[in-house]
Amino acid sequence: MSKSLIIAIDGPGGSGKSTVARSVARRLGFTYIDSGAMYRAVALWALRLGMDLDDLHRLEQLAREAHIELPGDRVVLNGEDVTAQIRDPQVSEAASRVAAQPAVRRALREEQRRIGAAGPSVMEGRDIGTVVFPDAQVKIFLDAQPEQRARRRASELGAPVDDVARDLETRDQRDRNRAEAPLTQAPDAEYLDTTHLTPAQAEEAVLKLVRERTSNGKDHK
Repeated sequence: MSKSLIIAIDGPGGSGKSTVARSVARRLGFTYIDSGAMYRAVALWALRLGMDLDDLHRLEQLAREAHIELPGDRVVLNGEDVTAQIRDPQVSEAASRVAAQPAVRRALREEQRRIGAAGPSVMEGRDIGTVVFPDAQVKIFLDAQPEQRARRRASELGAPVDDVARDLETRDQRDRNRAEAPLTQAPDAEYLDTTHLTPAQAEEAVLKLVRERTSNGKDHK
């Protein structure tokens, strides 16, 4: 496939984005880019510094100064492996607030585009197909019923389903209603409901869409 091929996978939390994007990237030999991990890394750094998450100027500075690497399934911030730390519930909540700041999104968007331009990539997030790579050859919007999303996330976190469901609802509202790059399906994105799909079935469905999108003249094998 083309060296410039970008597969953009968007969707709300618990829809299966990370699991599917990671496995599809592995199957295709592409670079996997978790854009959400980048916001989490910035949030972690801000929390460690005791920063006010409403200080937009300092948050933008932090986002521009952060050296974030995504080797394999790991997340490295300023030379430190923070893969486990960024999944802390406190970091998740802070990341949601940090990601709502336009200046932070603009700063990390530049880095996401730089990484994506380096070679064929599978990038997942909430605004990849609409804002980061609006010209991506393959765009997929993953979704699932709220109850199933909550069950999946609760299983990952080992937390009560009801608590996770409330957190997801809050995050959804914040993501969908923010002024900068809200969570929405790109007009040319394929919609895939993963509610009743296993990870393996979702992976195969995405690979099928990739084959369809790249075999009709939009890309070259």
